[in-house]
Amino acid sequence: MRYLQRIALPAVLLLAPTPIDLGAQEPTFGGAGPARAANDRGGVSAAALAGSKEDPVAVDRGGKLYATNCAGCHGAGARGGVGAPDLVRSVLVLDDEKGILIAPVLRDGRPDQGMPRPNLTESQIADIVAWLHVQTYAAGHRTTYAFQDVVTGDPKKGEAYFNGTGNCNTCHSVTGDLKGIGSRYEPFALQSRWLQPRGGRGGGRGGRGGVAASPRSIITVTVTLPSGQSFSGPLDRIDDFNVSLRDSSGDYHSFARDGAVPSIEIHDPLKAHAEMLARYTDADIHNVTAFLVTLK
Repeated sequence: MRYLQRIALPAVLLLAPTPIDLGAQEPTFGGAGPARAANDRGGVSAAALAGSKEDPVAVDRGGKLYATNCAGCHGAGARGGVGAPDLVRSVLVLDDEKGILIAPVLRDGRPDQGMPRPNLTESQIADIVAWLHVQTYAAGHRTTYAFQDVVTGDPKKGEAYFNGTGNCNTCHSVTGDLKGIGSRYEPFALQSRWLQPRGGRGGGRGGRGGVAASPRSIITVTVTLPSGQSFSGPLDRIDDFNVSLRDSSGDYHSFARDGAVPSIEIHDPLKAHAEMLARYTDADIHNVTAFLVTLK
């Protein structure tokens, strides 16, 4: 097997981004002040209300009616439940105009499909229709999402997890690299950062057009040829057929792979974070976030 070494323009490593688990909290609509109040009453934000052009008062009433008559089956956010469809993605709801398609279902139910007649007045039906329209608008216009407070955990339990089960203190220190982290980031950004410290970017240099990665997050590789000659540096790309890197001089090297030849050793300083994603419970995520927020 002949090994190729060349100088070339850098290729961008596109590793599959590690999924972010935000504590299993689906983004909700709302925010501070009036927008938050709207969320408490009808589950929508001021931006979604304005964009949908629905009557806010009707939407407010519709949210309450939906919660009483529909949420038990279709879920609080209309995203479906056991045996009940997701209304936000429903073609019937998406194609509806002024209740022409939704109203008959709310008026008569669908007994053959397990949906009884809800016994609503025409005005109540219109209000629920308005509320559903705002839900579908918000789902299609994600800029109307406003993430609410993620600090819902117990900081004491988070500290115990940090120093115990999570083994976080074996790599991090509250008086060292994490000192003052609660002051440097807003809670939501902080939670996202510790769950996915690489920010969804793969490789040693960050994603396409991204900011250069921190030295603490760079994936490095050592390639050793059968002759014993080795090359080390930030990993640029690896697959079943090739591996490439940039050495300390900035030179770019690419090698063909044939099974276990050449020998390849990869070091990912954030490997533990990726492995832990499958183990965190919702409580772990919220508790650790609540603890990190206290590190002012």
